[in-house]
Amino acid sequence: MSKPNVLVITTDHWPASLLGVAGHSAIQTPTLDQLSRNGIRYTNAYSECPICIPARRTILTGTPPRVHGDRTFQTTLTMPELPTIADCFRDAGYQTYAVGKLHVFPQRNRVGFDDVILAEEGRPQWGVVDDYDIFLGDQGFAGRQFDHGMSNNEYSARPWHLPEDCHITNWATRQMSRMIRRRDPTRPGFWYLAYTHPHPPLVPLDHYWDFYRDVEPDGPYVGEWAKDFESLPYRVKLQRAGWPTLGAKAIQTAHRAFYALCTHIDHQLRVVIGTLREEGLLDDTIIMFSADHGDMLGNHGLWAKRTFYEGSANIPMILVGSANDQRVGDHRVDARLVGWQDIMPTVLDLAGLEIPESVTGLSMVGDQKRDYFYGECNEGPSATRMIHDGRFKLIYYPTGHRIQLFDLETDPRELNDLSDSESHKKHRDELLQVLTDELYGSDEDWLRDGKLVGLPDVPLETLPNRGLSIQRGVHWPPPPMTTPVAEPKDRTIQ
Repeated sequence: MSKPNVLVITTDHWPASLLGVAGHSAIQTPTLDQLSRNGIRYTNAYSECPICIPARRTILTGTPPRVHGDRTFQTTLTMPELPTIADCFRDAGYQTYAVGKLHVFPQRNRVGFDDVILAEEGRPQWGVVDDYDIFLGDQGFAGRQFDHGMSNNEYSARPWHLPEDCHITNWATRQMSRMIRRRDPTRPGFWYLAYTHPHPPLVPLDHYWDFYRDVEPDGPYVGEWAKDFESLPYRVKLQRAGWPTLGAKAIQTAHRAFYALCTHIDHQLRVVIGTLREEGLLDDTIIMFSADHGDMLGNHGLWAKRTFYEGSANIPMILVGSANDQRVGDHRVDARLVGWQDIMPTVLDLAGLEIPESVTGLSMVGDQKRDYFYGECNEGPSATRMIHDGRFKLIYYPTGHRIQLFDLETDPRELNDLSDSESHKKHRDELLQVLTDELYGSDEDWLRDGKLVGLPDVPLETLPNRGLSIQRGVHWPPPPMTTPVAEPKDRTIQ
């Protein structure tokens, strides 16, 4: 029996709620909605560490930060000595290709892929000009990727400034479609397509900007616990300070632009799927769609990622099996707790390939399910941790020893913190003990005689945003480059 092809599609900053099939009031995602009906949508999917680089180390190795070594966004940390998802498929005779954002160091490390067509969001400072930048130069737009003036880490918005075919979403789609058409017909393919949006900059094409012109997005929601700034945990204050409160009009504009970038990706996926169909491959291809993390989009007064509230940590996870694969089926919704460490063992399992012993994730079509999901983000004063049991979620902030508890069954928007509720004390204490048992490394400084006590609270000190949230500039001639110094591989924590 021939092995199935595998297509893994990832995006950046896409919350699980932003799907039509999930009941969102404004977003239009007809392709992803249909893919959900063609397979399984996992509603309790979470990012183990809702930051770009740690998440990508997780999907590539099938391991969480405890194993792969990054929970803080270490830009020059080399990959751990672990088999990658690409290694496993390549060693099984697959042709393995990646298009888009890998976010590994060094940037041209192929991490097991036969070839990588790279887009790194304008990061030439490590000595690499990526393939998207080269493409723009070939089109006569050398160094003009960021002429729009929008930052990669804030929420001003305007339409895309170059021709439509030069948008990075179109470019990635076209590159992957050509890769599929240029495949070796005697071997199965493992294809990894990593879109950079809807991660800011918020620069959708005019067509998609107009698509949402008359749409009235729901405004952000704010929990009772989030209304008094002074009472917030230090990490939440820090996040609020990093993205000062926007006015109602600016929030509405940001939401429309964000939705536009999502719908643009959704429509471009149709080109990739159409290519598979016309090549006669669609029925024999496993498709996985997910995102590295979400975006708070103003909910609870917060933007971006690095928190374990639903907008940031709950991610889309859609799995479509090859035709007639009853392990996946269709029109299914699965509430088991899953994460990015589970993608690698799932697609290996469906392809009939061996899962390396180093993988800690679980196959999402297997019988084994986890009782708890552990999340960790940052270290030191800005650290936050999460334990989720499928209904109750406990979020822990060591600075100030702050605990929050939410019942996601009755309160999916996390409006009411139950951590002080006497009737929920049992759930709180049980989850707190599970979290304590998960701690390792520097987190053990939060313990005293085996009991979790956290760290002293610290005052919030805000600094001016002189770089406009890492604003890019003119990239032709190329901006100054530095000599990268790799962080040692023994940063991997076993």
